[in-house]
Amino acid sequence: MTANSGNTNRPANRWLVLAGFIALCLAVGSIAGWATNQSVTTWYLSLNRPSWTPPGWVFGPVWTVLYIMMGVAAWQVWRAGGGFAGKARAALIVFFVQLALNFTWSFAFFGAQSTLLGLITITVLWLAVAMTIRVFHPIDRLAAWLLAPYLLWVSFAAALNFTFWTLN
Repeated sequence: MTANSGNTNRPANRWLVLAGFIALCLAVGSIAGWATNQSVTTWYLSLNRPSWTPPGWVFGPVWTVLYIMMGVAAWQVWRAGGGFAGKARAALIVFFVQLALNFTWSFAFFGAQSTLLGLITITVLWLAVAMTIRVFHPIDRLAAWLLAPYLLWVSFAAALNFTFWTLN
């Protein structure tokens, strides 16, 4: 048993870690949302958009739910895998990499105002999310399934990003 694995079973610690994972994911979303808001009412509106582009109000609620699900998924793996020092360590590193890529996309697409840089970033993000699901699955199946809607949404966002790139 590792030094940290015993701590995953203490109720107070367990709920604090859950809150921490969710707060981290929501913070990433909030900061990325700030980057998005810097050009969503200017540059973004000047782009040719496909007819199937969702209305702007859809993105906030969808991402909020997805960030909460991501936080719960990471927590599930943390618990089932014995904490940060247990078998969950490598899986959580992959999770944090994909979270960093998620953070980066808004700055690539909206911040840099580059549909191509956004497309490159979201393609790597999609691969990282798929890898996260793959490494989560043996540790906790529920955690892997909690990320499935996220992968679907990133797939949709990648298709949208690709279409923005081709139209502009």
